[in-house]
Amino acid sequence: MEGASAEPFHRVTPLLESWALSQVAGVPVFLKCENVQIAGSFKIRGIGHFCQQMAKRGCRHLVCSSGGNAGIAAAYSARKLGIPVTIVLPESTSMQVVRRLQGEGAEVQLTGKVWDEANVRAQELATRDGWVNVSPFDHPLLWEGHASLVRELKESLRTPPGAVVLAVGGGGLLVGVAAGLLEVGWQQVPIIAMETHGAHSFNAALQAGRLVTLPDITSVARSLGAKTVAARALECAKECEVLSEVVEDREAVSAVQRFLDDERMLVEPACGAALAAIYSDILGRLQAEGRLSPALASVVVIVCGGNNISSQQLQELKTQLGCR
Repeated sequence: MEGASAEPFHRVTPLLESWALSQVAGVPVFLKCENVQIAGSFKIRGIGHFCQQMAKRGCRHLVCSSGGNAGIAAAYSARKLGIPVTIVLPESTSMQVVRRLQGEGAEVQLTGKVWDEANVRAQELATRDGWVNVSPFDHPLLWEGHASLVRELKESLRTPPGAVVLAVGGGGLLVGVAAGLLEVGWQQVPIIAMETHGAHSFNAALQAGRLVTLPDITSVARSLGAKTVAARALECAKECEVLSEVVEDREAVSAVQRFLDDERMLVEPACGAALAAIYSDILGRLQAEGRLSPALASVVVIVCGGNNISSQQLQELKTQLGCR
């Protein structure tokens, strides 16, 4: 079994200083380019680690519910491990993602309007003998895998950044980054957790002081579409300095276009939510409010992925939202 070895499935990704975003922010901005992972997003870090561990325990079939990125990571891992995999996606998933999954050898099922409904089907399938459910964001092995990102930051930067900016969907990346910051001794580094309105289950939970289930996912950032965030994410907000911010879809999609122009990289609206921290000057507002240091040494933005986008989809989203 090729992937049952200790060699991880993810690659060490570039950390690039962005001249354009640094000019906008007035502080050095570094991009952690998870969009260049083989599976197209950071998800391969945690999901690859999880799948390797399950293979060692005798798993005979993997099943994963996904908005796209987690499914591609699970399908890639399953192919490397030589294990069959079924990916359950919402019916709104683009054919681009479906074709990619099928190209990895996955069986694809389209079920329900949003991820949560697809997840119910995946959990049903996982009751079969020898099948294992791969959560997209809610398992300690995933968080352990995602923490590797911060170890790479420490290796590249040496000194801690003034903040780490990331997008929150189900909360797996947030939890993994928080664990990684603690591991490398950077627990004082604030995390700016970005969401889009209509997929803001983390922000809603923070406001309520408990887990909140959104009535529906209405954001175009489908990769952020978990109606309830992982419970561990809410705990992290009590243990670390987490600044939760919500932007409109229009801001996220505008950030995608500006980033394409600035860096020649096409990323999905979920990633646009993180980039909007710079382009919509949320960073500056947090500094003005005294919630972030006025003299940040640098900021790291996690460019989380680019599977769920094409040039045509970007144009359609801009038209739909009235972006310039």
